Amino acid sequence: MSKKEKDATKIPVEVGSHRLEVIETPGEEDETCKTFVFHNEDHTLGNSLRYIIMKNPDVKFCGYSVPHPSELKINFRVQTYGKPAVDILKKGLKDLNGACEHVLRTFENSVSEFKNRNTSSEMDTS
Repeated sequence: MSKKEKDATKIPVEVGSHRLEVIETPGEEDETCKTFVFHNEDHTLGNSLRYIIMKNPDVKFCGYSVPHPSELKINFRVQTYGKPAVDILKKGLKDLNGACEHVLRTFENSVSEFKNRNTSSEMDTS
């Protein structure tokens, strides 16, 4: 661990049942560059969230890393052209949640249509 990481102040924030840390670097008051640590998460969230956030034109850089395969956490970095990185992360999480809800609704509707089709065709053949 570098001296910069050791000196960083960690601010824990409860988000649902997960823990999120915002890594604050002493002396750095730039709100456009932040590193977040998501505990109990892996590439599933990291890559999806990175993709959604990178589509935002206000984002200069967004990336994540898994520090070690045996650790269930990701380090997530956001750099923007001017907006606070925390706001960009919140918007990215909301947008990703919206996309997931859309996929879930579409899937449930398709399953329902499939069951209705098969139920009605079984009745027609008897």
